[in-house]
Order: sequence, then structure tokens, then C-alpha cells
Amino acid sequence: MPQDADTFDYIVTGAGSAGCVVASRLSESGQYRVLLLEAGAPDRYPWIHIPLGYHKLYANPGYNWMFESEPVPQLNNRTSYQPRGKMLGGTSSLNGMIYMRGTPADYDEWRQRNCEGWGWDTVLPYFKKAEDQERGPDAFHGTGGPLRVSDQPGRGELAEAFVEACVEAGIPRNPDFNGAQQEGAGFYQATARGGRRWSAAMGYLRPAKGRPNLTVATGAHATRILIEDGRATGVQYKTAGGLRTAHARREVVASGGVYGSPQLLQLSGLGPGDLLQKLGIPVVRAMPAVGANLHDHFNTYCAFRCTRPVSLNDLHASKPRQLLAGLQYVFQRSGPLAGNGLYAGAFVRSDARLDRPDLQFNMFIWSIMDRDRTGIKPHPFSGFSISPVHLRPDGRGSVRLKSPDPLAPPEIRFNFLASAYDVEAMMAGMRIARKIAQQASLRPYVVHETMPGADVTSDEALIEDLRKRGVSNLHPVGTCRMGTGTDAVVDSRLKVHGVRHLRVIDASVMPQIIAGNTNAPTIMIAEKGSDMILQDARASA
Repeated sequence: MPQDADTFDYIVTGAGSAGCVVASRLSESGQYRVLLLEAGAPDRYPWIHIPLGYHKLYANPGYNWMFESEPVPQLNNRTSYQPRGKMLGGTSSLNGMIYMRGTPADYDEWRQRNCEGWGWDTVLPYFKKAEDQERGPDAFHGTGGPLRVSDQPGRGELAEAFVEACVEAGIPRNPDFNGAQQEGAGFYQATARGGRRWSAAMGYLRPAKGRPNLTVATGAHATRILIEDGRATGVQYKTAGGLRTAHARREVVASGGVYGSPQLLQLSGLGPGDLLQKLGIPVVRAMPAVGANLHDHFNTYCAFRCTRPVSLNDLHASKPRQLLAGLQYVFQRSGPLAGNGLYAGAFVRSDARLDRPDLQFNMFIWSIMDRDRTGIKPHPFSGFSISPVHLRPDGRGSVRLKSPDPLAPPEIRFNFLASAYDVEAMMAGMRIARKIAQQASLRPYVVHETMPGADVTSDEALIEDLRKRGVSNLHPVGTCRMGTGTDAVVDSRLKVHGVRHLRVIDASVMPQIIAGNTNAPTIMIAEKGSDMILQDARASA
């Protein structure tokens, strides 16, 4: 290749939720050459695009990094399985597709934490810019954006009964969790349209891939950011053909996600100085905050045996039902495969004195015995689950290199149930889940509670069950946090402190997790971050 072929204006590492957005927006005008590096595969596997297909990806090493945390002391030293997307679209190509933004107060709190320009009034326009809302535009929603957001088809009687039961339990009905308020019970919207998953790769990258100024390289694992005289100048990356180097005239953007971005920064000499020295990595800039501040929502399940064969457990157990579901999907884009099995939920406060919800309840139309790196294991009978999720955890962990080998997984340490509040909120959640299941609308569907079981009632028993069964809700954030001072990695324009022409744009920059699913906020961050890059480019012209 000619030397100029490996020189670009912008290099983006990671084609996940954020990287697809950044690469698309930076290449949109045709003015800049953009290289997007993705270590994983193209998104051609059919199950990626079928909404219920994520169970085929949950433990698939061809499309999933399948990370595992270190033992978590508060969880009886169990590890925490962390599936993350290893393909175009990243985790937006294997997640549950729920479209959720959090509350306005979440972003106003970011602004109060020295993240200037990240309050609700300044992020809402980017949510709307990204969105193609099936219901039409209003004060909170936009249309015509790359990310299609839709009501889910065929939600079924269990989801309907759950929402009615929430109302009977005193939780107000909410027609739009992303509208005037979040609190209440209602039906989820998803990043899907016409029975197809709408990942960031589908929404942003697919329309952009024909642009002559955009190069998308799959099977290209970024191993090091090149930094000379305090300036990011390029990226070294590994391919099937060997190690290659690409140079950046303008900027390098790390979009590897909450695990990939701090790992790449540390491999490049940006991170805790003692760790880098121990691993023999030259310290370019000692930054103890790189990899710190890892946190995630925490959840458990209250599972119930169902009186009627209306759950996804029944689909899993029956070949004829699977055949029918396949035919419905192929010929009509309908049936159980066209939805994600997670149609309804609720947001409540664990304590009435709180100013906003700190618990989310997900109603799954299945029940499982276990989920880990070997897959998801449904019960062999009809069942459903109500899952309380703690949205505002105190615990903070870390992501650090285990090895200087860029292909080795990082060390992931969680600190779940770190405080009395973390524990008390989850206990309140389990009790509320049971209260919902006891209401008139849902009670006819309940044979009995299978997990944790009706005899688990005392505080001590509930806490022990949380330590035995509680899991990550798979919304990790924060490892390259935005802010000022030594506890931050990037500033409010997402520029890495002390290194010119280098930004981080993905969920790792969140200073504090938002109250809800994290994919839509990650895409918002990428929309706003791309705009900042283009603003700076115009200012320097």
C-alpha cells in the first residue's frame, strides 16, 4: 500500500455503540478521511439481527468477548460473567435493545461534577438527533435520526398483567419512560423496527460504509496508541496479516468501551504508574484514574412458576413451538422471535424520601436456573421473572492490565453490595417484586415462587440470597471518567488530560451511572462527542 494509504485525519478504535456513531459523523461531510478499527467480526451472523437472537450470542466466542471478573468478596467470592459485543455494533449487536435514557437529574448531576455542558438541557438535543421515534416527534423525542426506536410487537398477556399488577400495587402508570417523568410502570420501547434489531452498526455504519473517505477494518485489534511529544499521532493494530500502523493527522478516538478503552490507554503508557512499571510498559503519563471508577447496576431475580404455557420457557422446551415461531418470523416478522422477551418494567423509589427512582423492575417472560459463560439455562417448566435492579450503587471497582499482552483480557474488579444502602435497596426491591406478583392481575399466573423461594423472608435470608444469586446487570460504566483533577481521565470535551489530539468517547466517560439501560446514553455521548470534534476542527481551520 502507498504510505499515504495508512494516514487518516481521524482514527477510531472500536466499532461499538459509540465508535459507529463517531466514525459515521466524522466521515459524513466527506471532508475527512476516517479509519474505524474493530477487533471483532462483521455483523453478518443472522441471529444478530433477530431480536430474540441475543440468547444465541450470550456465550458465543465468535461474537462475544466473554469477559469474567475477578472474584467479588461480597458475592461469596463468585466471579461475574461480562458478555460484550465482539463485532460491528459492539454490545448494541447483542444487548436486550431497551431504549432508556435515565432521568434529567442524572445529567444535571454530571454537570455539577465539573462536567460542563453535560446537563439535561444540553444532552436532550443529542438524544433527539439520534432518534427516529416511531410515535413521532414531541418535546422529548425526535424523528429522522439513525437510531430507530419502536414499541415492541406482540408483548403478550404476562406483560399486560404485570403492568396492571404494578398499578394495583400503587405504582402509577407511565406511557413513556423517556418522557416527562421516569417513575411508574409501563411498556418498554426497543431499538428495533419491523422485527429487526437496530444496532449502532445498522443505524450509523451501514449507511456510511460506501463513503470513499471511510475505511472500516474488522479483525483489526488496536494494541497501542502512538504518542509523541505529548500528542497522539496514530495507532498500532494487529491483523491476521501481522502488525500494522496507521497515522492520524488530527485525532485518535478511543471507543473500546468500559473495558477496552482503559486497557488500550494503559497499554499505551497512560495509567497507574506503578502498574505500568511492574508490567514493563513505559510510562508516558501517570494517570491513576485510568481504569478506576468501574460501577454497574446490580440485580437479582424473583422467579415464578407459571400456571399457563405462555412463557418463553415453553418455546425453549417445544420443537413444534420453535418451528411455528420460525415460520411466523420468516413470513410475517412477527411472533416471539420479533420481540426481546422483555416488554414491561417499572421505576420506583426504594425509600419515599428519595428525590427520584433508584430501582428498576424488569418483567421477563421467562425464568432461568442460571446464566453464565456456558449460556442461559431456562427452567424446564413455564415461568416468568421480576428482576429488581439497583440503579444508584455506591460500590466502585476497577479495570487494570493483567499482562502487557494486548490480546489478554483485563483484570475486572467489581465492588457490588459495597454499602448498607446498596444492600437495603436490593432488599426493598425483592420485597416490592413479591408485592407486585401478589396482586390480583398477576396472581392467576403464579403457581409458586421458585427463586429465591417463599421461605426466604428475613433480612438475613434475603441478604444471603443476594450474595448467592445476585449478578451484574451488564451496564458497566465509568473507567475513563469525565471531570477535572487527578480522579478524571477526560475533560468535558472528552479530551484525555495531558495528551493532545486524543479523546475517549464511549460509556467509560460517564462520571456516574444513569438510572436505566446504558446504550441510548452511550449513543448520545458519541453524538455530542462527534459534534465537539467537528467544532474544534472548524475552529482550527
